[in-house]
Amino acid sequence: MKKIVFIFIITCISISSFAQEFNFNISLNTQKAQATDPKVFESLELAIQDFLNNQRWTEDVYEVEERIDCNLQIAIVEELSATSFKADITLQASRPIYNSDAQTILMSHVDKNIVFEYEAYQPLEYAENLFNSNLTSVLAFYCYVILGMDYDTFSPLGGEAHYQEAQNILNNIPPNAASTYKGWRSLDGNRNRYWMIESILSPRTRNMRQAMYEYHRLALDVMADDVASGRAIMIGALKKIEQVASGYPNAMILQMFANAKGDEVVEIFKGGTRQEQNDAIRVMSKIDAANAAKYRAIRS
Repeated sequence: MKKIVFIFIITCISISSFAQEFNFNISLNTQKAQATDPKVFESLELAIQDFLNNQRWTEDVYEVEERIDCNLQIAIVEELSATSFKADITLQASRPIYNSDAQTILMSHVDKNIVFEYEAYQPLEYAENLFNSNLTSVLAFYCYVILGMDYDTFSPLGGEAHYQEAQNILNNIPPNAASTYKGWRSLDGNRNRYWMIESILSPRTRNMRQAMYEYHRLALDVMADDVASGRAIMIGALKKIEQVASGYPNAMILQMFANAKGDEVVEIFKGGTRQEQNDAIRVMSKIDAANAAKYRAIRS
């Protein structure tokens, strides 16, 4: 009997370990929080860690080395009450480059002035099609966006189902909550969660999502063996992104690409042909005009 119980426990542990898609590193900056008991934030950090890393977000089996590495920084900017806070969050997610020790950034994003409530030792819970709290909705939304980005890099449009989950979270925010917690509606600005998922799922950006597969799986993942071929494929992917920029110049997904990939593109094409360098500079300067000087450094 003991042996059966032991096997059952081991089996449950194994299933649980494969169910985890993320390896989130959480850091909480509470320097501006003077009134709240520090134990609240200690509890909050542990609750977020458990929510993100120990929950099953997909039906797929993940080996430990396949988990998506993410950094989440939460800066408390205002204490609205003993249990209500305003925070800025900074997210970065990355995936390994095949046959290499290096990683490539999938997302580098800041979401400001997120209002949420939390009491010490309160567990964070997520239920599909149900709004529990703004904090869990925001965290779950970004989990599914990151999953969508990751899956898009391994198969053409492979992240569709995960992006749809993110869209569902947005759609399930009750009207009163959407007016209280900013970032879920089109009228809350032009760079928020609403416009993020809108630009990702828009038919006008489908070529860009195809380009994400070509950029990562067909280009970056072959560069360990054939740098020149990888760069040539990557230029084709960048030209697809240029087409999207021409048809939908203000799409949020374009700026997200520049934020995540700008430095990487510069380093890769410093070793390219003159034509490849010119093409990379043109595309990146078009979608990220404010940083055009950075891309001209490709020819330095």
